[in-house]
Amino acid sequence: QMVYSTTTKMAASSRKFFACVSHVSFDIAGVTSTVSRCLFFQHQRLRRLLATSCVNARPITSFRRLQCSINPGEPQNVTDDEVEAIHDRLLRKVIPLYWMKMPYEDQLKFKYHEAAHALKTLARRLAAISPPDSPIMRQIQENGGMCCPLDPTKPSPVTEGYRNKSTFSINRGLDGNRKTVGMFAGTGRRYNIICVPADRCINMPESHLQVAQLYQQYIRSSPLPPCILFHHGGHWREITIRTNRAGDKMVIITFYPKGLSQEEIEAEKDKLVEFFIHGPGKICNISSLYFQASEKTRSTHLEAPFQLLHGEPYIYETCLGRQFRISPEAFFQTNTLGAEVLYQTIAEFSGVTPGATLLDICCGTGTIGIMLANSVEKVIGVEVVSQAVEDAKVNAVLNDVENAEFLCGKAEDVLPGLKPEVQDTPELLAVVDPPRGGLHAKVTRAIRNCLPLKRLVYVSCKPRGETMRNFIELCRPPTQKMQGPPFVPVRAVPVDLFPHTSHIELIILFERQEAETV
Repeated sequence: QMVYSTTTKMAASSRKFFACVSHVSFDIAGVTSTVSRCLFFQHQRLRRLLATSCVNARPITSFRRLQCSINPGEPQNVTDDEVEAIHDRLLRKVIPLYWMKMPYEDQLKFKYHEAAHALKTLARRLAAISPPDSPIMRQIQENGGMCCPLDPTKPSPVTEGYRNKSTFSINRGLDGNRKTVGMFAGTGRRYNIICVPADRCINMPESHLQVAQLYQQYIRSSPLPPCILFHHGGHWREITIRTNRAGDKMVIITFYPKGLSQEEIEAEKDKLVEFFIHGPGKICNISSLYFQASEKTRSTHLEAPFQLLHGEPYIYETCLGRQFRISPEAFFQTNTLGAEVLYQTIAEFSGVTPGATLLDICCGTGTIGIMLANSVEKVIGVEVVSQAVEDAKVNAVLNDVENAEFLCGKAEDVLPGLKPEVQDTPELLAVVDPPRGGLHAKVTRAIRNCLPLKRLVYVSCKPRGETMRNFIELCRPPTQKMQGPPFVPVRAVPVDLFPHTSHIELIILFERQEAETV
């Protein structure tokens, strides 16, 4: 169970071959590379024998020595250098641009180039299927290979401690204690997950770290074991903290109830209230303490209800003068100040007018539609999650918005039914802010075939993969399935909601191509 570092005088070609097939960590020319699988070398004993016989290797203590411990429950003799290496690995995973010591101005340039790369990829894909005289071909020539002009990255007003929601897991820590609360450093293979406190992650607010630390103190004093794998049993699982700018805190503790009676579970809930409201945890000033007994990795409120143990059922956040109710599973952008920049940019790109009707597709809790409600005649929100639709209706009432309607259902089913309602509107535009996986192909088809829709603002947090396919389907020449005139990207801008990470929000404005130019 050791890792070997090459100190050999093998020829470069031999070293390259050896590293490529062995699945062992090597330091070649000063670069550590853990390489992937080869069927022959998947057997650990063969790898070890090959390593010791083919190179002058020495066992080293490293991240993988901790990961591959045969007895993970026993305390580890961890050196200071090893601790630093583990924290360094976590930073590289969670906030890689901070780990690279990249100044924030350079981060904005980096994200601009990432967005430009996505637009160039879209341009190449569209050029392969578009006529030579189409508008998209002209735009590619005018914008240096991009499908449309790209504005500079809009920065986040705050770059540290900006997260309003954090989730911390439980697993074996650096000291071998399986009741360690933090974030995972590791790849998820056999015995190789180490849970590391997130106190060096500068995007986490101190209030979240404080709650996580006290939760760790509580579960370490509890006789109940942690639940790391369901089939291994245990009970204590992750903790989620949600906060607003007013300082209110909502804490959700997830618990695996299997093997305990209802009386025992109720006793644990009482102990949690005693600890966090009256005991050492009262310094956290928790506004809402929730408990979810779930036998699945992720459960909705309908599958495993969120049980309010203490405090108010909701916290409220104000964004651009609007108030929004936040429940345990309600979606809200994790960077509130950055979200204000995002919503202002969406309003600018959409070019809303007083007589327009706005379709808010994948509306969630109605944030975007409510933000723009005063600038349009009517807002129609579409969302598949029923609880989110209920939250959206409550948020509309909170903000005295009377021209918004929120419909529950799949967008591909709802949009065709709206045609009679929107047919005579002087202007119909849409905003789409889907999850990371993008829109389902049927939703893209429904948008494309909604002929009254002339302008579309697409907000993407991952402009690759399925989202790139969404872009292509919106812009490709008409087909049997895509019968409406194609959209054309006319403007784009990246917004930095996640400083120190590689993630961006890319906003693209699409306009419907005139039928005679198709």
